[in-house]
Amino acid sequence: MFGIGGGELVFILFIVLMLFGSDKVPEIARTMGKAMAQLKNATNDIKSEIQKGAEANGLDTKSLNSLTGNINAEIESAKSNLLGDTTNLLGDTATEIDKVKEDIDSLSGPIKRQR
Repeated sequence: MFGIGGGELVFILFIVLMLFGSDKVPEIARTMGKAMAQLKNATNDIKSEIQKGAEANGLDTKSLNSLTGNINAEIESAKSNLLGDTTNLLGDTATEIDKVKEDIDSLSGPIKRQR
């Protein structure tokens, strides 16, 4: 639940109990429960309105899924084209870096830190 462990939950409840007292805690919990229920109902209403609007405009879930599938396929195609070119670039760059590193090592030899 929101990444809160048992010990943390007990600590939070203890702090709430200390701040508000034992007589106010049930009232606060009831109020929070009602607020959560109202929030859930509001989000469900918004979802249903969006669904009704989409259906009124001729969009159903199948057409939306195919549309997003086509968009995702194009994105993956573009990624593979871009990444395919950069891997060759990175491979060539790594080879050149290794060559320069070997040249520097052969010229300078092992360098040790002096204390």
